[in-house]
Amino acid sequence: MSDIKIAFDRAYAAIAILFLMMAQGSLAEEDDSLYQISTIGALMQGVYDGTMTFGELGERGDFGLGTVQALDGEMVAVDGRFYQVKSDGVAYSLSDSMITPFSVVTFFDAEETINLGGRYNLSELQGYLDNSLESDNLFYAIRIDGTFDYVKTRSVPAQEKPYPPLEEAIKGQEIFEFHDVEGTVVGFRCPDYVEGVNVPGYHLHFITLDRKAGGHLLDLEIEDASAKVDSISGFEMDLPENKQFYQADLSDSQEEELERIESNPRE
Repeated sequence: MSDIKIAFDRAYAAIAILFLMMAQGSLAEEDDSLYQISTIGALMQGVYDGTMTFGELGERGDFGLGTVQALDGEMVAVDGRFYQVKSDGVAYSLSDSMITPFSVVTFFDAEETINLGGRYNLSELQGYLDNSLESDNLFYAIRIDGTFDYVKTRSVPAQEKPYPPLEEAIKGQEIFEFHDVEGTVVGFRCPDYVEGVNVPGYHLHFITLDRKAGGHLLDLEIEDASAKVDSISGFEMDLPENKQFYQADLSDSQEEELERIESNPRE
């Protein structure tokens, strides 16, 4: 009986270890994935009704960006906290019950640090990172902490139904400028092949060190900083389950319109 019991215990232990390894593997895959709710193409068409709470979104990632119900400001997620930068420029903590129509998150775990020797504006910074990243075909989460000589951001006020397209909505954007400010750049670099799904290239938001202000990043000036980078090989997306999304025309390329939206620094 003792030999049988020993054999059973060994078999049970082997099964337990196998399940543990499978669970750890699944967790590792989840941690190395980008999770997205809706598509950038839908957001551009005015699909602003949220379908996921930030409490649920927090289970998918602790770092990222997006927007809030009715396009009410810019969302920044950093260190597991979710913030809403409204059109007054103030960053408010988001409650778990509030909802998002479009967000992109991951569990940030920096794999490398890229030293940025020299002085850069936003365009120069992106070019430097492009030359430093291993592949154009992976997703990258990017975080830059430091003191910025200059930062320019924007936010958009909440929209009313019938919702206008995004390019129309940002005509009401508010611009914010910061000088000698400590803070964090949060965002992603996505491959070109995600056009219509996400933003090809860089999509970056900013939040101050005290987490009281920020917005969608339009420009910056920084010297002798470093960027923490997390390469991401997995991608998961949930689509909105509402009439607005079902009826949106997402068939046409919106590349030029998206470029105007991402870089529009209204004077």
